[in-house]
Amino acid sequence: MTRHRRLIQQVRRLGRYPSDEEAERVLDTVLAVLGSQLTGDERCELAAVLPERARAVFASQVPLPEPVAAPAFVEAVARGLNTSLTSARWDASSVLAALASLGGERLTDRVLNHLPRGYALLFGRADLAATAA
Repeated sequence: MTRHRRLIQQVRRLGRYPSDEEAERVLDTVLAVLGSQLTGDERCELAAVLPERARAVFASQVPLPEPVAAPAFVEAVARGLNTSLTSARWDASSVLAALASLGGERLTDRVLNHLPRGYALLFGRADLAATAA
């Protein structure tokens, strides 16, 4: 099984999608939105751990000057998938949790430090920054 197929299978399992095709559609959409959010070393390191096809989707996006807040990220995923905000949150979390597993804790920490507060929950982590403030 290819690395890309394994990633699709993980997204399918986490998101409980009925088919690989649906999991791949969600993966591609979330990667495209995430690709518009990250710059610098975090972008390069995440791209390096992605399978080739996923890397192409992620890297083809031009990053915004500043990443958007987590709710706007979810809204962009909802638009891309033509779904509700509740479904888009589930979809984003399914993909981002798979990416966290793929990239490891250190890279996930760095990505989260680069993004505005509120993304941790989407990556399947507690948002401890809110309690530390």
